[in-house]
Amino acid sequence: MVRGTLTDTYVAAIQHKLVELPPDATRVGVVRRPTSWFHATVDENRPELGPPVDLLESMHDAEEDMKMQGLCEEGAHNAAWDQVGFGEAYREYLETDDDARAALTALDDRLASGESLALVCYENTEKKRCHRTILGEFLETQT
Repeated sequence: MVRGTLTDTYVAAIQHKLVELPPDATRVGVVRRPTSWFHATVDENRPELGPPVDLLESMHDAEEDMKMQGLCEEGAHNAAWDQVGFGEAYREYLETDDDARAALTALDDRLASGESLALVCYENTEKKRCHRTILGEFLETQT
């Protein structure tokens, strides 16, 4: 069996047809708090693969502080990412949280069975760091 492909994108790119996903890819949201319009764009959502609420709140607070210091949205986002240690904290979450581990295993099993998946959240990764990148690396190397 050929392993399925793994891609990622952000919801606005799908909505505005800025991205071409493999036609057979299942769009898997990885958002902790999805909106109704987010649900309308993805095939399913795995909230347990979204960053934990406390990490999201720390990130939001740090980002707002950076904006108040005069940084643009993208600059504030990326500086806040570093300040709160987002990447390390999210990796640790994926390694230690039982629900996240189970969701990772389930997605890896689907990829192994030949299903193609596209991870979807809100962030445009052309200018901002995003947990999808870390999640994709985990699915490619850790499971």
